[in-house]
Amino acid sequence: MSKSKPIVIVSGVALAAALLGVVSYTATKPASGGTAGSSAVAEVSADPADGVYPELEAYARRDASDKLALGRADAPVVLIEYADFKCGYCGKFARDTEPELMKKYVDNGTLRIEWRNFPIFGEESEAAARASWAAGRQGRFWEFHKAAYAEGAKEKGFGKERLTALAKEAGVPDLARFTKDMDGAAAKTAVSKDQEQGYSLGATSTPSFLVNGRPIAGAQPIETFTEAIDAAAKAAKAKRGAAGE
Repeated sequence: MSKSKPIVIVSGVALAAALLGVVSYTATKPASGGTAGSSAVAEVSADPADGVYPELEAYARRDASDKLALGRADAPVVLIEYADFKCGYCGKFARDTEPELMKKYVDNGTLRIEWRNFPIFGEESEAAARASWAAGRQGRFWEFHKAAYAEGAKEKGFGKERLTALAKEAGVPDLARFTKDMDGAAAKTAVSKDQEQGYSLGATSTPSFLVNGRPIAGAQPIETFTEAIDAAAKAAKAKRGAAGE
């Protein structure tokens, strides 16, 4: 359930790209009991430097005006999510794991979450990605995100009328502007930029993540993310301490 594409990888990122690229959706999806299958990429060490690729930290934009991000721009840890609105396990992460990470880390300033549209399941995926960006233009991306990932939402499809209904549910104030933005060149460019970034680091399935340069593939248990975030926060604190010496 992944879509591959020729990948051009810059020097220094090749190993991390290979790690994400070789992990199949099947190997990283949650098992029937609700826990994720094992994967080398998802095994997080307590060593803050283990599995981290400093080159990939630069993928974080830390743009305070980014409507597709939550948390302080200067937060010590940035989690980047590459996801598709038609991906069932992205929805599971959005409903079950992400809210817990927000309460535990975003609210206290430790974590910033940056969304990347990574549509890989066809035209409706592309349309939903553009719609989410358009909702973001009016400050309603995360409300659209919640509506689109609600239980049973993807089964209704993401045709144009359905996307407008989701925008209305999300409280997008100007639906005419939403439609214009969704169909405009800027939306296509923004989605393409996110998509190419995902392909450049070797992601071929959703969801895929970076936590301060540490790749994680698949809808892993919350413990995988908390361990990665805690390790990244510890490393960031040590780095600040060394800089202040």
